[in-house]
Amino acid sequence: MSSQDDAPKVRCSLRIEFSSDEEASRIHRAVELDNQGYVSSGVEGNAVLALIEASSLNSLLHTLDDLLACTTLSEKIVAKKR
Repeated sequence: MSSQDDAPKVRCSLRIEFSSDEEASRIHRAVELDNQGYVSSGVEGNAVLALIEASSLNSLLHTLDDLLACTTLSEKIVAKKR
């Protein structure tokens, strides 16, 4: 198997903006551990930036769905702690 076979075939970059830098950092910390190996992510100001690379569109969609579900839940929890 060549290294080209292992290369991601589909890629998605995502920017999710929040009301503050602190909220973005908290949400990023909450979902970061779950994403290791599937999503490269970071915080830029009040936004969480994510890059998803996968070998198929189906795999990318599953990862994206999971990321968005975890982010939504984290956002609700962070909002209640204010």
